[in-house]
Amino acid sequence: MYKRTALTELKALAKEFRVITVLGPRQSGKTTLCQLAFPQYRYVSLEDPDTRLYATEDPRGFLGEYRQKVIFDEIQRAPQLLSYIQTIVDEDKLKAQFILTGSHQLELGAHIAQSLAGRTARLTLLPLSLQELKQETKIDAMDLDQCLLNGFMPGKHADKIATSRFYRSYFQTYVERDVRQIIALKDAAKFEKFVRLCAGRVGQLVNQASLANAVGVSSNTINDWLSVLEASFIIHRLQPYYENIGKRLIKSPKLYFVDTGLAAWLLGIESPVQMQRDPLRGNLFENLVVIDVLKSKLNQGEDPRLFFYRDSHGNEVDLIIQKGDKLLPVEIKSSQTWHASFLKGIKYFEKIFGDRAEKGTVIYGGDIQRSAENYNLRSYKKWLLP
Repeated sequence: MYKRTALTELKALAKEFRVITVLGPRQSGKTTLCQLAFPQYRYVSLEDPDTRLYATEDPRGFLGEYRQKVIFDEIQRAPQLLSYIQTIVDEDKLKAQFILTGSHQLELGAHIAQSLAGRTARLTLLPLSLQELKQETKIDAMDLDQCLLNGFMPGKHADKIATSRFYRSYFQTYVERDVRQIIALKDAAKFEKFVRLCAGRVGQLVNQASLANAVGVSSNTINDWLSVLEASFIIHRLQPYYENIGKRLIKSPKLYFVDTGLAAWLLGIESPVQMQRDPLRGNLFENLVVIDVLKSKLNQGEDPRLFFYRDSHGNEVDLIIQKGDKLLPVEIKSSQTWHASFLKGIKYFEKIFGDRAEKGTVIYGGDIQRSAENYNLRSYKKWLLP
């Protein structure tokens, strides 16, 4: 069992809120985390057909049986329960009376906003972070290409499932079950092609028109499918940082996968040797770092406030971490060797934002940690979010 950083935040929320909702992709460890944090709570899976039927046909009777200290897993499968839960928690006024988990934030978010506003705290749990994975896998000795290939799903590592088998099953289950529940998917083959094309654009600007032409569907359909992927925690769209600073800035988001293992599988990368030679290796490494920073923020219950910078002249910084009115520029390079050119984007960013820009950091694929030209050079294996 992996020690999850989010456990501390989850226990803190339990002292303040009547309901806690843990969101995240399937198999990210939500159930395990909740059962570890609340071992005395009863566990009820709404994926079970009989249980779900009971909950939907007789919600009052169901909640009469499970009125307090209960974990409801995959609550989006019976969202009508939320209105009844609202009434119960308003009457009982108990802390952490219900723990809810869900794997689709669009469906669940709307119901929570309507029924549990002000009563529930939300915690997002993504797959393992680099630091969490290090506990069992000795990631310091793990080859970067193997790390990108393996991904970060806790069940895959704990059960030692072959990478290709795990992600094949994960994707098939996702398409056949989750997507069909969310949208009226008429052509699964086109949707699969779309997801694979997204993997081919990892770390790049989202171009909906290009995707629409390649898949053979409308731009509106592509927009809907991107929203579904993001709501299901398959992809993350990193927004650009822009202000009225007299420059023409890019306003399209960049596309990343929540798990590099799934992206690599979709790209047909099956071995570390193949990964090392793949032209998208650098993009996948950037993906790894961006999502790891996102995990660090979410595990602490913080608003991520992560962006990237790019203008129409090609000046860019891979990641901007906003802290109050300060901006930390981070450049991400998969190379194991330091090059002075890594600082080009950071130096330009500092000129534009002046005192608001903090001392820049380069995250790279090597092992040495040092200062270079008064900037931080950090190994992806050891760098922790400041």
